[in-house]
Amino acid sequence: MPKQQVTVQQKQAVIERAKGCCEYCRSQARFATQGFSVEHIQPTSKEGQSTLDNLALACQGCNNHKYNKTEALDPVTGKIFPLFNPREQRWLDHFAWNEDYTLILGLTATGRSTVESLRLNREGLVNLRRILYKMGEHPPSESK
Repeated sequence: MPKQQVTVQQKQAVIERAKGCCEYCRSQARFATQGFSVEHIQPTSKEGQSTLDNLALACQGCNNHKYNKTEALDPVTGKIFPLFNPREQRWLDHFAWNEDYTLILGLTATGRSTVESLRLNREGLVNLRRILYKMGEHPPSESK
């Protein structure tokens, strides 16, 4: 069966729904140093479809680290848990910001496994968050 392509209309709908932010690390595309892409939450290699309920906006770093993973190790329990699914879960239920809004903290096993697996606190992201916070541009309003 041929791979389903994501349409231009789907891409635009995903970008608008995400308000231009990576749905994992909450980076804003307007300040990003790398491109963003529409990714399959459930990878096509694992029967995922190119439907709006299976698509998310991701920065290149998160997309690269996620690759075709759907679960990862929780560093606290040592058990495997599903990665965060932005179509089925609320970001604020699984993540919070530290006091200076530079680090994403995992509140749940899913949150922690996602923080670790997708490396949501990559050095470049932390540095960018620090600068954007001082400019009043971080965090995005949906993740406060």
